[in-house]
Amino acid sequence: MKSVNVAELKSRLSAYLNDVRAGEEILVRDRKTPIARILPVTRRADDDEEELHRLAAEGKVRLGEPLDDAFWDLPAPRVRAATLRRVLDEERDGD
Repeated sequence: MKSVNVAELKSRLSAYLNDVRAGEEILVRDRKTPIARILPVTRRADDDEEELHRLAAEGKVRLGEPLDDAFWDLPAPRVRAATLRRVLDEERDGD
């Protein structure tokens, strides 16, 4: 990942945007303090998968495991309609 100060970015914006188009990420700094990251809009699925594994290695996310076929034979949980309605209302009010 490239790192650039705001003044340098302003003076050579086209060149840095070309780098972003080529898939490069740009870290923008203001007086050595990171303030933004410019990413390509279209990322490959491989990049997302790599990012997910990196986050898992850092302990920031946990990767799921495939469900065993026996899972689908388990009975579905029983939830009263009133409980379901209350939970949905709470979830909608939280937005």
